[in-house]
Amino acid sequence: MMGCCLFIHQKKKRKQRKRDVDSLSLCSLDINEPSSKRVKPLSRVTSLASLIAPVQAAPLKRIGQTLQRSISFRSVCKPEIMSPRPWSRQIAPANTKRRDSKLWSETFDLGLGHMLSSEEIKRQEAIFELSQGEQDLIEDLKLAKKAYRDPMLKLSIMSEHELNQIFGTLDSLIPLHEDLLSRLREVRKPDGSTDHVGHILVDWLPCLETYNSYCSNQVAAKALLDHKKQDHRVHDFLQRCLESPFSRKLDLWSFLDIPRSRLVKYPLLLREILKHTPSEHPDRQHLHHAMNMIQSIVADINTQTGESECRYYKERLLYLESGQRDLLIDSSRILSCHGQLKNNRGVKLHVFLFQDVLVVTRAVTQNEQLCYQLHQQPIPVRDLEWEDLQDGEMRLGGSIRGAFSNSERTKNFFRVSFRSGGQLQMHCFQASDAFNKQQWLNCIRQAKEAVCSAECEPQTAARCSDCSAECSQMDLTDLTLTPVET
Repeated sequence: MMGCCLFIHQKKKRKQRKRDVDSLSLCSLDINEPSSKRVKPLSRVTSLASLIAPVQAAPLKRIGQTLQRSISFRSVCKPEIMSPRPWSRQIAPANTKRRDSKLWSETFDLGLGHMLSSEEIKRQEAIFELSQGEQDLIEDLKLAKKAYRDPMLKLSIMSEHELNQIFGTLDSLIPLHEDLLSRLREVRKPDGSTDHVGHILVDWLPCLETYNSYCSNQVAAKALLDHKKQDHRVHDFLQRCLESPFSRKLDLWSFLDIPRSRLVKYPLLLREILKHTPSEHPDRQHLHHAMNMIQSIVADINTQTGESECRYYKERLLYLESGQRDLLIDSSRILSCHGQLKNNRGVKLHVFLFQDVLVVTRAVTQNEQLCYQLHQQPIPVRDLEWEDLQDGEMRLGGSIRGAFSNSERTKNFFRVSFRSGGQLQMHCFQASDAFNKQQWLNCIRQAKEAVCSAECEPQTAARCSDCSAECSQMDLTDLTLTPVET
């Protein structure tokens, strides 16, 4: 009896192994498959990553530091759910593979190492980091074109117009960085050391103005890419690329966002080189000039990128009636922040805080495009009042649980309100967490202060002008001076 049971058990195991093999042969086109072991995903790290403050992952998008964070979108409407096909295998998250970091001291034979001070070695390491970073960037940009754009165009997975929208001016960035890398290598001495880089950077940095169009296009590019991922062919292609060794477990958007990430690192790289350059070194003056240049360039690109993002969302606002249109929206050039919030009934809303007006919307899909339908009348920031609600002070209404229990405690709520024509309009919003709520309150307070400051300046100037006019009309001969006893 036991022998019979053992035979049946072995037969079942053989059938199970056969089914596994058949399943594998259907769903895999690659011989070397990545591990499906569930592990905690790691973010990309570079040698300067420790110098950059981490970005809080929250639905709130702050626009004030547009270039300082990678653009991320969270779908606020129900996305189209793609049912997995029988041959489509779900891959567990895997570790992103980093490039092996290279150090100057490990790359070159430091026969002169005993002749260099520790500070000079650090300077050479910083210069080498600048050069190596350019090489890595060039390789990634070429990879994005060769492994993603060209195959999708050749296989008609996306149209040329769609690919041009998603990849933007990426092609034009490759020769730009190849030029800098070539210049840096030309001034490198046979022993691997470099004396001067400041004059090269001063001459090359104005070329970064090209980044204006690339960064300004990123919001629209990310939105289109997310939409196209709902197409099975696009999704399958990108998934296979993600599983392939060349991707280092990075998705397409990670590659498209690398130029922006590189741009904001230049001030850090220059600061590190300058830090280890002696005050009497002839390169120091050029490095100071280059530092001022890159800070100005990044600030200018940041401003234009923010304005582009503001225009993008204004164009996707839908008005149910003409009375909802507000000149404050049309005239806004700055989008302070935006993100998903819930009202006291648990309804998901998407709220935009422009420079002069707060707009409450609901995310809707129109012509296969994510748009934002105004939910209430826009609220002028100058008339806006806000209040931080303590946990438990707000009760959630409209839910089944709320109907049977009056003790349901809620967290992370704040209230905004304003009066118009004797009527009070009030909104209670729930943020995803305490940090997110504090971000919203800070943005609202800063927007309010900016509006008040802007309104006070003309009034102050007018008062000063009136005072000047009065003083000019006064007859000083009629003034009687009264001596003061001391």
